[in-house]
Amino acid sequence: MSPAERPHYAGHRTRLRERLQRDPSALADYELLELFLAQVLPRRDTKPLAKALLERFAGLPGVFAAPEARLLEVDGFGPSLAAHWTLIRELWARLSETALRSREVLRGPEEVVRAARARFGRSASEEFWAALLDNKNRVLAWERISRGTVDQTAVYPREVLALALKHQASGLILVHNHPGGDPTPSEPDVRLTARLARAADDLGLRVLDHLIVTEDRHASLQEMGLLEKGR
Repeated sequence: MSPAERPHYAGHRTRLRERLQRDPSALADYELLELFLAQVLPRRDTKPLAKALLERFAGLPGVFAAPEARLLEVDGFGPSLAAHWTLIRELWARLSETALRSREVLRGPEEVVRAARARFGRSASEEFWAALLDNKNRVLAWERISRGTVDQTAVYPREVLALALKHQASGLILVHNHPGGDPTPSEPDVRLTARLARAADDLGLRVLDHLIVTEDRHASLQEMGLLEKGR
């Protein structure tokens, strides 16, 4: 390809990559996003799309947290980019779940909170998960129990306990999200926790905590003294 035939953005993109190699922290947010978009759209000038996304979603965190439907509303953001977003989110979720997938001993709720935020903290619907532990607090499994609507998800104690028995667990850490952004436990949250704790006791199992997460906050019923309220 002659210089005259090269697209106008080719030289700019080459210079961006050279700067990225020298000092990634020196690139502006739109420049990083521009290069990221170019992995899927190599034959397009991706700077306008990068800037449009950052403006629409108020920065990089908003861009990568935005629901697919809203991303697809942005001119130039198509199905191929949506698939790439799904890939990146899944990679990030699995990296954040490392402690829960490697049978490490949990010494506090932080690892579970980190995994839950990455996996479903930004979800527009409620999800209910459980970390299943052995008698040394090593994680045996990290699994979704149910997925619901924007403000509720159906959780049946028998399903949670059947999962615990399947994995021969000794303890459980329950987790769900509040899509509205406020992790404060509701009365139904407290009542459900009490029901699960009572049912677990009957089988010799321990409910160690019930965590509620949002994108950037969390609440622990154990820390709030609500874990066994109503038992």
